[in-house]
Amino acid sequence: MLKMEKVYKQLGDFQLKNLSLEINNGEYFVILGPTGTGKTVVLETIAGMYYPEQGRILFKDHNLLSLYPEHREIGFVYQDYALFPHLTVKENIVFGAKIKKIPVNEIQSKLEQMIQLLGIEQLLNRYPSTLSGGEQQRTALARALIVSPKILLLDEPLSALDPRSKEKFQQELKKIHQTLKTTTVHVTHDFNEAMYLADRIGVMYDGKLIQVGTPEEIFYRPQTDFVAKFVGIENIFEGHVNEDEVSLAEGVSLLASARSKGKVKVVVRPEEVVVSKDLIDGKFQNKFEGKVLDVINHGVIYKLIIDIGVPLICSLNSQAVHEMSISVGDNLWVGFKSSSVHLIEKCAV
Repeated sequence: MLKMEKVYKQLGDFQLKNLSLEINNGEYFVILGPTGTGKTVVLETIAGMYYPEQGRILFKDHNLLSLYPEHREIGFVYQDYALFPHLTVKENIVFGAKIKKIPVNEIQSKLEQMIQLLGIEQLLNRYPSTLSGGEQQRTALARALIVSPKILLLDEPLSALDPRSKEKFQQELKKIHQTLKTTTVHVTHDFNEAMYLADRIGVMYDGKLIQVGTPEEIFYRPQTDFVAKFVGIENIFEGHVNEDEVSLAEGVSLLASARSKGKVKVVVRPEEVVVSKDLIDGKFQNKFEGKVLDVINHGVIYKLIIDIGVPLICSLNSQAVHEMSISVGDNLWVGFKSSSVHLIEKCAV
């Protein structure tokens, strides 16, 4: 297990604030957060590029802070890949293995494994300047993996790829992790990327971890306003709990499960809302009639803003919008289950 225990690091005006985290052996852990929140600093502190003023970093109960960076058995892939421009792909990949004085026959065996794993045989004699972003990514990953690291650190590894290449490489990363089962820490600001790859996600903000959980917990049960907004939830309302009802505004109340009474933030994911021109059936505990304020075209998906006393945002596929001929000013019914209503009872961040 990789553990960070109350790690504090100051870099200029930025602080990593007593960060504690446990990552299981073989886990694919994603640190998710906006630019400038300290995600890369976490990786660089684990790797030994920064030494914290306070705290400990343990791996399998060994103190990593007592080891020089080159002795930590860590593979690191940076956002810009950091390939040596004067070396071929093959020379880049085997560089670290040679520095570690791995026997030549073992290097060749590991190189062949990387070729098979990443499909890079045709790249070996080329130079980085001739490679696409995806080809550079594969080269950098092969260089990190050829030394059989105990921990793999990935710093925004997909940010330079176009959407199609990004999706393909996500699939490859998942396959590689399933094959090698290397403990992996991946940082990104893209919650879709995190949802697809992560066993668990830690959301960072301003040098702090503010929620750790499975993708489903982060996506559907955020613990703060910030997490809710960051993972794309647009329906966030002020509310007040009375028994099993939550009052949002005059005449607008929702059925939801609440642990206590009082002020809350009310969260409903747009894709959890069903839209109809007719009265919604009884399986939806929350049903409202409202007027369409806006219809926003996002290609395959449309976003509807419907006034039910508060502006409720709903997501529909384009086929449904066209079949119902929805336009601004229409009256529609909306419905969602009480289980789709998530309450944030401590409204931090």
